[in-house]
Amino acid sequence: METLDIESRLMKFYSSQSNLVPLHAAAGHFATSHSHINYYIDLTSLKTRVDEAKECAKIIEAGYRGTNKVIDTIVCMDGTETIGSFLGQEFEDRNYMTTNKHETIYVVTPEYNRNNQLMFRDNIARTIKDKNVLLLMATTTTGQTIRRSMECISYYQGTVVGVNSLFSTIDEIDGFKVDYIFSPDDLPGYEAYEPKNCPFCKKRIQIEAMVNGFGYSKYMAF
Repeated sequence: METLDIESRLMKFYSSQSNLVPLHAAAGHFATSHSHINYYIDLTSLKTRVDEAKECAKIIEAGYRGTNKVIDTIVCMDGTETIGSFLGQEFEDRNYMTTNKHETIYVVTPEYNRNNQLMFRDNIARTIKDKNVLLLMATTTTGQTIRRSMECISYYQGTVVGVNSLFSTIDEIDGFKVDYIFSPDDLPGYEAYEPKNCPFCKKRIQIEAMVNGFGYSKYMAF
């Protein structure tokens, strides 16, 4: 498989909320499952480095402080489980209310079935049913993945009480607020396009990679 020259072009951008939280991004022509974008956003270090994941958790928790939210379960998408675990600890350390019997917060992630639908197996579904759920995403461009995730949580009889994304181009979806650490304002000239209106495609500039919250791949299937 051909190696894409993306890593060498990555630039570092810091959160306005903390100089300990860097976002890496490379300019180019990339495609998500719903749009074309002019930056590949690399969140690998935020999701895998302990110190950066901890700092992300602190930023997210600060946004809920004083809201009296009841949080029972954190549903982690796109490989955000490390951040989710530290976030659960932040909530517990600050004595957030939970309805869970053992007074501790669940941190879970759904699976995809053979039809590419989100699902929770029976042993995990009980952490969703009748629970107050915070949804944690990596990147959000159109909000379609958030919508699918919220529908899945609702199907398993959970109630979404918060939505957080490490990077998001939207502030709300279907009237529900989306909180984030990074936005397009943090990336000079960031743009997302409908595939039919993509200026790169109109100029016949080849897509470099398919991207999602996990990373990038020339042959990634969505």
